[in-house]
This record gives sequence, structure tokens and C-alpha cells, in this order.
Amino acid sequence: MNSCGVSLSAATVALGDEAKKMAAGKASRDSEEESLSLTVEEREALGGMDSRLFGFVRLHEDGARMKTLLGKAVRCYESLILKAEGKVDSDFFCQLGHFNLLLEDYSKALSAYQRYYSLQSDYWKNAAFLYGLGLVYFYYNAFHWAIKAFQDVLYVDPSFCRAKEIHLRLGLMFKVNTDYKSSLKHFQLALIDCNPCTLSSAEIQFHIAHLYETQRKYHSAKEAYEQLLQTENLPAQVKATVLQQLGWMHHNMDIVGDKASKESYAIQYLQKSLEADPNSGQSWYFLGRCYSSIGKVQDAFISYRQSIDKSEASADTWCSIGVLYQQQNQPMDALQAYICAVQLDHGHAAAWMDLGTLYESCNQPQDAIKCYLNATRSKRCSNTSTLAARIKFLQNGSDNWNVVQSLSHHPVQQVYSLCLTPQKLQHLEQLRANRDNLSPAQKRQLEQLESQFVLMQQVRHKGVAQGLHKSQSSCVSGPNEEQPVFSTESAQYQQATSTGIKKPNEHLTLPSNSVPQRNADSHLSSHIATSGGQQGIIFTKESKPSKNRSLVPETSRHTGDTSNGCADVKGLSNHVHQLIADAVSSPNHGDSPNLLIGDNPQLSALLIGKANDNVGTGTCDKVNNIHPAVHTKTDHSVASSPSSAISTATPSPKSTEQASINSVTSLNSPHSGIHTVNGEGLENSQNSTKVDLPLVSHRSTSQIIPSMSVSICPSSTEVLKAFRNLGKNGLSNSCVLLDKCPPPRPPTSPYPPLPKDKLNPPTPSIYLENKRDAFFPPLHQFCTNPKNPVTVIRGLAGALKLDLGLFSTKTLVEANNEHMVEVRTQLLQPADENWDPTGTKKIWHCESNRSHTTIAKYAQYQASSFQESLREENEKRTQHKDHSDNESTSSENSGRRRKGPFKTIKFGTNIDLSDNKKWKLQLHELTKLPAFVRVVSAGNLLSHVGHTILGMNTVQLYMKVPGSRTPGHQENNNFCSVNINIGPGDCEWFVVPEDYWGVLNDFCEKNNLNFLMSSWWPNLEDLYEANVPVYRFIQRPGDLVWINAGTVHWVQAVGWCNNIAWNVGPLTACQYKLAVERYEWNKLKSVKSPVPMVHLSWNMARNIKVSDPKLFEMIKYCLLKILKQCQTLREALVAAGKEVIWHGRTNDEPAHYCSICEVEVFNLLFVTNESNTQKTYIVHCQDCARKTSRSLENFVVLEQYKMEDLIQVYDQFTLTSFFPDTAEEIGSC
Repeated sequence: MNSCGVSLSAATVALGDEAKKMAAGKASRDSEEESLSLTVEEREALGGMDSRLFGFVRLHEDGARMKTLLGKAVRCYESLILKAEGKVDSDFFCQLGHFNLLLEDYSKALSAYQRYYSLQSDYWKNAAFLYGLGLVYFYYNAFHWAIKAFQDVLYVDPSFCRAKEIHLRLGLMFKVNTDYKSSLKHFQLALIDCNPCTLSSAEIQFHIAHLYETQRKYHSAKEAYEQLLQTENLPAQVKATVLQQLGWMHHNMDIVGDKASKESYAIQYLQKSLEADPNSGQSWYFLGRCYSSIGKVQDAFISYRQSIDKSEASADTWCSIGVLYQQQNQPMDALQAYICAVQLDHGHAAAWMDLGTLYESCNQPQDAIKCYLNATRSKRCSNTSTLAARIKFLQNGSDNWNVVQSLSHHPVQQVYSLCLTPQKLQHLEQLRANRDNLSPAQKRQLEQLESQFVLMQQVRHKGVAQGLHKSQSSCVSGPNEEQPVFSTESAQYQQATSTGIKKPNEHLTLPSNSVPQRNADSHLSSHIATSGGQQGIIFTKESKPSKNRSLVPETSRHTGDTSNGCADVKGLSNHVHQLIADAVSSPNHGDSPNLLIGDNPQLSALLIGKANDNVGTGTCDKVNNIHPAVHTKTDHSVASSPSSAISTATPSPKSTEQASINSVTSLNSPHSGIHTVNGEGLENSQNSTKVDLPLVSHRSTSQIIPSMSVSICPSSTEVLKAFRNLGKNGLSNSCVLLDKCPPPRPPTSPYPPLPKDKLNPPTPSIYLENKRDAFFPPLHQFCTNPKNPVTVIRGLAGALKLDLGLFSTKTLVEANNEHMVEVRTQLLQPADENWDPTGTKKIWHCESNRSHTTIAKYAQYQASSFQESLREENEKRTQHKDHSDNESTSSENSGRRRKGPFKTIKFGTNIDLSDNKKWKLQLHELTKLPAFVRVVSAGNLLSHVGHTILGMNTVQLYMKVPGSRTPGHQENNNFCSVNINIGPGDCEWFVVPEDYWGVLNDFCEKNNLNFLMSSWWPNLEDLYEANVPVYRFIQRPGDLVWINAGTVHWVQAVGWCNNIAWNVGPLTACQYKLAVERYEWNKLKSVKSPVPMVHLSWNMARNIKVSDPKLFEMIKYCLLKILKQCQTLREALVAAGKEVIWHGRTNDEPAHYCSICEVEVFNLLFVTNESNTQKTYIVHCQDCARKTSRSLENFVVLEQYKMEDLIQVYDQFTLTSFFPDTAEEIGSC
């Protein structure tokens, strides 16, 4: 296994040679140097060790020998680096990173990887390096950078042996980032992969089911959970967690019947869950919530007590206990419970609100105000506006208090000071037990603690003389600056309850012992990561779990809450854990962590290298200064912006190591006790990466556009001869023609930045007076000029005498009233602003929920909306006769709308007009347009695809009411678009040049949005601050808007109107280049490309004569690469004995995509035996086929083109001379 471009044996030989050179002239070596040398056997043992073994190699128990060997190798490499003053081959740093990663020394692994990155210009060719770097970022919860590294691995090597692990981790990270569509796709890709993985298929299925639940798709989640329960040999922990989730869903959601039925089902599920795992504190807590909701108070208290006994301290549990006490009119006990909750989680909004309510009910408005203010400061507070109104009401000094019992002698600060934490109580007991042996200082401390303890008792018993149940009590822990952590050992629990507080109304105070480290073999829950509520796993700066606590996501669970529950998350898989809590909330930004190597400062200085010349060799210095984000050598770095990958909250190595030891095992722990991988031992898991057939690529795994000077002159015979038998020699599909191309990266913001007065440029506009103007050749040239991101052609309909009435709502209803319409439900907002639903802050996410209706029904809505608007306008005029200034009124309305709530509107979109029989008159009318904007023309690349791509080479209609929004986007595959406003109302457009799409992509990532898939509406203030120019204009009826290739745009309707639109592809080098770049970017991001660029390129070679040298070179290079891939794959299949069956193609047959990963599949189709028999032809790419069936025994390979035909097309595609009369058809950029 070669991970760094050279084998480790070769590297260690070189290491020995360099060591010998440095030792020349010395008589002998000392014993320490001898111990650092590696023997031949050790070199062989280390030869296959790299990041790909992470999680699959045992370093404890009988694996201690391997751990010792890795440690020796690390010391040997470090010694060489020191002696050579860092002047060693870059591969040494890569291998050193692998060894440290396997040893879980993440800070050193990161330093070594970064040093390799700084030295190796083509680092992106090394999939094992990218994988290791991704694992380190993942460990530190630097999801933004981990996602980039993992996506790069899949891009440069789609058949990577740990692709399943990558998809699993990507699924987890996208789930936390609330990108649920991407998360589901990667979980499904992990599920179909038969390669070994650190999670079982059942656990991956659980993640998929929980993903549905997180999206509020409760019926889908219920079906997935119930289907999972039918799995044979389902692990007990998975079963318990599935039942737990089902129980909580039934409690919260209207899945079945009335409330009594819901609670009955919920209790049954939770009881079954506790039968499978009696020690689940989460299930006990949920059961307590269910009992509380049906009035079984005693059962609820018992369940809450069991929850605290079985698991760690939970703010949710204490909050629920407080609610229960408050309902039973026991304000002092409720007070203590709420204090415990907010001490455990200072950002627990529900506890602060309940505590404020308690103070308010006891006529203590000032303390209530303080609690409400704390609630509003929480990031998880969902009713800030309501609380703000309540605070204002209390501050006005209202005397309308419902006085139940006064706590006036115990304001919130005093209660804090009177309470003892479990840590202090245990320390008190220890001092009492050793009273005779105490030092004077300890005796003074004992006196202080006893005095405070007595005072606490007096306060408690002064409030309520009698407890709820004399035989039943709750647990109270006092506040302090640390987060109390409760022991799970019942013996310690009983011991604690027997000391301190007695009498019938005793309150249990737990000791402060840390939770013991769980055995990974007995806690499969460590492999089950779930997220609570609807926000994934949420942490705040105010509430960071302690180092040995499991990740319990914040959910508001006090009585009456309907938020989604969470499953037990004892160690989110792969160390998505507490070390960098802030990185979950803002994974995209932050400074580099202070990762130190204190044991060897000289090595630290060398690893930092010349990037930090002022490093002192005698101090512990940062090793993270060399970071992929810092270097400016290329645009292909792992980082695309100078912001660092890891939050400033990153601990030092000591705290990192300690947290790693105390935390429960997870995916990112290579020694997590998994002695077998889904039934396979280590040896089998390594061998499982081998397949029966050579791994070669049949598809493009890199950019089609060449990144270097490439000769495309040789004939097909010379090309095929040059690559003959490469497949037989084991060519991996990570290799491509000549040299691999790096993963694509978004463009950086153009430099120098534009001055502020240039950020609102005038929109290029052309006014047409007659038909001759419309067909004037310079119009085509002006529109397709890359310097013009948008062009507005005014008066086009009038100049060409287009009958726009054919596209009016009335005509559409008369023609096809039952035609399907996609409806987007949105919020009516000002065009240049986008607010959250409460109207409190500006956001990028744009609410746009999908449904469907018919043209007739939407036409009725459109008409009723217009009538309602007229009625409102008449009422407004009646009420405001004095306000004749429409502009000021509009401004006033805008200001009022900003504060919400916003009116809901419906936007009819993506109405398909491709059927020539249904829409014959409408489509015929569009043939009056100039050739370069027609739906079909010889000079339109999309006309050469050979099949229909709905909405691109067909017409789509949009039916709008005021406020209807088309969110920000680039057109599919960066093709140009044509949009005509039918009227009668106007539309407002916002346009950003293609050069700046990388900046908008960065903004989307900062806002946890997917640039390609999410619905977003840019904040203009953000854009102007980043020096991004924005074209802004009004499109009136009859105006045509030309959006140039790659232009970013978003549109809002000003009035009631219809629009028609479609895409065109000018035959220019600029258009082809941008289309291919987006094709590759989509591949990197696992997004399907609507335009099959490989298929289109071959059709262009068959159908079009190209005179532009740049365009010709790009197309020829694409043909060259695909020809080579088809040949090598075919020869490899034949050599392995796999029959290739001729299938051919039918007329108008669409291009094929993999049914699993959605990448384009050209020529050689991998079809399952069953679908081939049934003639349904479910197509797979080679990589997905091999993941499903390693030896392809379940697949048939179908061939659609003869190699002779492809060779002929390649040879006949030549550069032609430019003919003036065909300029409009074959123009260039």
C-alpha cells in the first residue's frame, strides 16, 4: 500500500542512507541512536501503514506491539528531521502524519500533514494524505475543512478504499450543518457500499431514519424506524435507541389518534426500550415526560430520578423536575431544580423562562426580568419577541401579580450563593471523614462548608415544610462555575444520599465523581450519533459539555413542549464531540488552534519551518502556523479562503489527550475496541480492499479542460497505441491522461477590489425599434460578450410583434387548465431585504416550500390575490386621505413589514411547455425570435444534446403575484438564459458577475447554506461590504433579459405577471469552458449535472464545424481523454473475463447517469442482471457497481458505441476555417 507516492520501505531506506551520511566520520553510534533505527522486518511491517487503516488497526491489548512499533517509527522520523534540519523529502512528513494519526496524536498529525502540504505542490494527487487530513479536521469538529478534504478524496479517487467511511462522515457533518438533502445522499451511498466500515448497516439506517425525523418528516421516520426493527440480529443498543425515538415521536407528534393513544404508544415504546437497555438515562427521562403529561406525578418523579441515576447530569431533566414541582405548588423545590438546570447549561432558555415565571408568580418582578433576559440571550430562544414584551411589561411596574408564595428573601443571586454543588458536598464529606487529620487550612475550609451547608438547609426548609412525597425525593445540585457531572454508580449515589440531607423531605445530592470511561464493546451507543431538535447538534459558548460528558444536544423538553427529541448521543460518531463546541455552530471560521508540541520544541520549530522564522527552539511553539489556508501558491489548496479551519477553542495537546481518553469511543478512535469489522478481522479488512478486476476508470475523474499545454494533434491510432495495455498494468481510476487535474475551486474575489462608487453599475440595455434591430448581428455579439454579465433588450416584443397574449393566464387556462404547476410558498418581503420569519434579523436563507397544483387553481389564486389587493388599496385610501405621497407610504409599509409577521404568498413556477401538441401556438410564436435566443437553433449547444432537458432546451412558464421570488442561483451548468416578461406587472432583477460567484459561495457556507441546492437570498449589505458589484434593474412587459454564462442572479415580482424562460448555449469557448467547470464542480459536490457534457462533446464533434481554436482544443481534449478511458476500461474487463455485450443506442435516447451517485456514465453501462432481464436497465457507474458487487458478478456490461465509431469521430473532428456567413451560428468568445 503506497500512500505518498513512494513506498514506506523506500522511504525508510532513504532515511537510513541520510542517517549514514550524517554519521560519516563518527566512530560509533550511541545506544539511543541505535534504538531509533528500524530493522528490515519493522520496515516491512510499517510498509502498509497509512491513514486508510485508521479505525481498522488495534493499538490496545494484543495490538500493543503495533502501537510500540508506530511510536518507534515516529521517534525515528522525528530524529531524522531534527538532524537534517527539516531538509528531508516531503513524503517523510506525510508518513509521519499517518503514524501520528494512527496513534491518535492529532496535533502532531496536523502539523506533519501541513508541512507536507507546504512542500508538495501536487499534494492533491495523494488521496491517503487528503483522507488523513480530513480525519484530523473531523476530530477537531472543523467540518468546513473536513468536508473539503473528503470531497477532494472522492474527486481524485472515486474508488478510494475508505469511500464508505468518507460518505458516512460527510452524512454526519451535513446533518449537523442542516444540509439534509446532502446528508441523506451520502448516508445512502455509504449504505450501498459493501466494503468494511466502522458502523454497521443497521446503524447507518438509524441515521437515515433520524434524518427524516430531524426534517419533521415523521411518517417517513416512523416507517424507517419500524423497518429497522424488523432487521435480523439487530444489536440491542440500536434496538433500544430506535424504540426510544419512536416513543418520543409518539409523545410529541400527531402520528396516531388522540392524546391518550399517543401517550399509550409512547410509554409502550419507551418501556420496550428500557427492556433492551435499562441503563439509558435518556429513555427514563422521556418516560418521565410521558407520565407527567398524563398526570402520573409519582411515576414521573421515579422516572426522572432513574434518569439522573443512570446517566449524566442533564439540564433538561432538572428543568422538567422543576416544572413538575411548580405544578404541585412547591416553589422552593422548583427553584432548586431550575437553578440546577441553568448551572448545568447556562444557555438553557426553557429553564430561564420557567424560573422567571416562578419568580413572577412569587411577586419578584426584578428577578423575573433577570431570568427572562438570560433566556433572550440564549441562541436557542425561539420566542424572543414575546419575552421582550413581557420584560417591558414587568419594567413598567404592573401590580397584577398572582401571588402564590413569596421568595423575596431569596433573590436569584442569593440562591446561587446558598447552594452547594455536588463537588463541594462530596468534598465536605471527605473532610468530615478525615476531621482528625486535617491541616489548619482544611479545618477552616470545613467550617466554611458546614456553615454554608446549614444555611442552605435552612433556606430550603423555610420555603416548604413538607415535600411532595415523603418517601420520594429529587436530586438538587447547587450552582458553581463548573458543570456538575453525576456518577452513574448506584453505590456512590446511595452513599451520597445517606449523608448530608435527612428527614422525610430529604433532597438527594450526588457526588462529583466523573463518569467512568465506558467500555466500547458494551456501549454500541458510542457509534450512534443523533441530533436533537431541528437544528442538529447545537452548542453555545455559554454551554459547553464538560470533557467527559456525552453530547446531549439542546432540546427544550419542559412540559408542553413539542420539539423533537433526540436519541442518546454518547459520543457523536467520529469525535463529533465536545472539544471544539463552537466549531459546530460556526465551522467555517476561526483562528488556528494552539496545538503545541511541548515534548520536543526543536522538532516543533522544524515542522513550522521557514514560515515562522522567529520561532525559539527552547519554547513550546505552535505547529499549526503552516495551514492549507495560509499558503498562496495555487488555487488548488485544501482551503479556499485564508480563514483557519479550527476554532480558537481548540485545547492544548494535554487537554486534547485527556479529553480523548475520557470521552467514549467513537468512529474517530482507531482503537475503539472493534476487533472485527462487521465480522471481518483486521487481515480480512485489509484484503477486502482488493478486487478481482483491475480498478480502472470509465468516467472522467478530473477536469475536462486541460490545465497544461497538451498536444491534441495525434491521430486516434497513435493515442490508443500510447495507452495500450495500461488497464492490464493495473491503472487506477485515480489516474487520467498525462497528469491528473486538481480538484476545482471557486474563484477568489477579483483584485484589485472595485471602489465603492462602482458597486452599482448601470445595466447594459438595448432599445429595439423594429425587426431589423432585433436581427442586427452586433446584438448577438454584445449579449455573448463575457464583459456583459446581463443585457436587457427593451421593446423586443413590440419590435417583433410577438403575441404575448398567448402566454397570459386567461389563454393558459383555456388551453390546458389541468396542467401541473409547482408552487413555492414564500413570505412577502421587500425586494432588497430578507428577514427571518419573526422579522428580527436579516438572513440569507429564503423560505420556499414546495407543493403542486394546476393552472386553473393557481389562476384563481392569482386573480383573487389581485382583487384582495385592490380592496386593501381602496380601504387604505379611505383611511389615509391625507397621505398622497405614495413613496413615503411605501417606505412606511416597508418599515412595518420588516418587523413581521410577514404575509404568505404562493409562486407558480417550473410550468413545463415542452409538449408541442398542447402548446403548439405558443411555441410557434417564439420562432419569431432572433436565432441566438431561440429555443432551438444550430448555434445553440443545447440543441445538440439529442434529448430533452426540461427547462433548459424547452420553455418553462412562471406565474407570479407581487413578492414572488426566484432565489439566488447560477443557471444549470452555467449556460446562458433567456427570460421574457409577459406582464402585466414588472419584475425586479439583481445580478452579480460570474467572477464573484466564489464570494457568494463563501457567504452561503458561512450561513450553513448549500450554494448549489439551498434556497438563498443575498443580503446586499454583505455584498457591498465584500466589494461585490450588483446590477439592479426593472424588467417591464415585453422586455427580454439575457443572462450571460455563469452570471449569478435573483428575481422578485413587483406586480402580477407571467414570465417564460429557457436556456441557450452559444457556441463559444467561454460558454463551453464555464459549462465544463461547473460539470466538474458538481461532481466534486456530489450534485447531478443536468447537461451531460461528455455526451454533448461527442455530439458536437459529430455535428458541428468549429473554427475557434480555443473551443476546438477544449473539445478535442475531452474526446481524447474519454477515448482513452473507454479503451482502458474495456480492455481491463475483457482481460478479466467479463463479457461486454453490445447494446447500441436508440434515437433520442437520453444520456445515462449512475442511479446511485448520479455521475454521467458514457458508453459502458454497468446494469444489474435483474434490470437487464426485465429491460429496465438500472445503470451504475463502475465505482458504484464495484461497491455493490466487488467482482461485478451481479452486473452485465452493456456497450453503446463501437470503438471504431468513436475513433472515426475523433479523427474527423478537425479545426475548420472561419466562414463569415456562418458567424452567427459558430461564433466564438
